[in-house]
Amino acid sequence: MSNSDKSKRQYSKEFKEKVIKKLESPTNETVPQIAKELGIPKTTIYQWIKTNRESKEDVKNVNKAPKKWNSKDKFHVVLETSTLTEEELSTYCRRKGLYPDEVKGWIKQCIDANTQVLKDPEKIEEELRAEKQKTKALEKELRFKEKALAETAALLVLRKKAQAIWGDTEEE
Repeated sequence: MSNSDKSKRQYSKEFKEKVIKKLESPTNETVPQIAKELGIPKTTIYQWIKTNRESKEDVKNVNKAPKKWNSKDKFHVVLETSTLTEEELSTYCRRKGLYPDEVKGWIKQCIDANTQVLKDPEKIEEELRAEKQKTKALEKELRFKEKALAETAALLVLRKKAQAIWGDTEEE
């Protein structure tokens, strides 16, 4: 069989799935072993594995509500749809179980994430020092007021005891 015959061979979906299953547990055969055994180029098998993995991810994401998608999945969708027309985007969204507005929202989030104005680190440090000083002053004031409150409470207790011992001493 010549090289041109090998490159034009078509394999059924079932055949590809069987080959991929051979690579999974418990057999754990290697791609080179299977490629040699079946006379299929290793690159072809690797491509089948990649396609299978991507289709599993598509199914996994379709079954998951878009609000529960992680950031990586959303970013992947943004990358995949960046060059699509409105019509192609609609088709893509139907296939993935999304709404075009969701994808557009994710695109906006990606853009906004990279256009935030970053604060100057020195300014942040200065603000932090000011907040620490303010916190320290408030804590000092709180301790002072707690001591004053404790002293007032002690005086009230003493007054009640004195009244209990000597009775009311109202000045005439």
